[in-house]
Amino acid sequence: MNFLTVNPTAFKIFGIEIQWYAIIIVSAIVLVSWLASKEAERVGLREDDVVDLMLWALPISIIGARLYYVIFEWEYYVQNPSEILAIRNGGLAIYGGLIAGGFVIYIFTRHRFISTWKFLDIAAPSVILAQGIGRWGNFMNHEAFGGVVSLNFLESLHLPKFIINNMLIDGKYRQPTFLYESVWNILGFIVLIILRKKPNFLKEGEVALIYVIWYSLGRFFIEGMRTDSLMIGEVIRVSQILSAGLFIVAIGLMIYRRKNKELLFYDRTKGKKKG
Repeated sequence: MNFLTVNPTAFKIFGIEIQWYAIIIVSAIVLVSWLASKEAERVGLREDDVVDLMLWALPISIIGARLYYVIFEWEYYVQNPSEILAIRNGGLAIYGGLIAGGFVIYIFTRHRFISTWKFLDIAAPSVILAQGIGRWGNFMNHEAFGGVVSLNFLESLHLPKFIINNMLIDGKYRQPTFLYESVWNILGFIVLIILRKKPNFLKEGEVALIYVIWYSLGRFFIEGMRTDSLMIGEVIRVSQILSAGLFIVAIGLMIYRRKNKELLFYDRTKGKKKG
């Protein structure tokens, strides 16, 4: 593979093409599962709880991500039904995966008699890190890009040459929106880890809510730059509407829950709650 021009296919095994997209996504899942398992142990849960959850959440999240994408591209898929299951060609919407994954966490924690908020707090930093890593899969597929820009603009961002070269899509240079979101998500991971380590600063569930606030804020603005957004009609971007709604709801929940004096801080070092 030419260093300056990425090929979506990493290699072949028995004639089957293995895509960089799949390698990056799987690597991200392995990493964040390990991180979440370690955090679960620190707060008094079992590592097996995370492993058991992943066995359910991963396939259901993939289904949710694909279903979400297909629903909002139905005009295409109703004409090409054989493509509905062709996820190797891309077409996984992260919001669909998050919604499905959140549903699985709720059912799982209720079944295991674990605090849903506590589990969401464990998962949130790992999830946003996985999203940051996963955007590089979009880069390898030459997708999730923005509008037309000049070569001078990209060079002014001081980007590595291989990124600039691969932003030349269909004969025109494009906004590297995949990179903007990747950087935003990795910064979000750092912020969440710092806040989570501060004693008696956040209450249970607030790591998860800050994740929603951080991600939806960045996604709202970055989505506005993209040219491949899922749309309702010709002017409404689905992810922008959903991001705005989630942003408002998460802030509202934080304010509401802070007014509830029964909410407790969580002591990560001992796995016990504090009033």
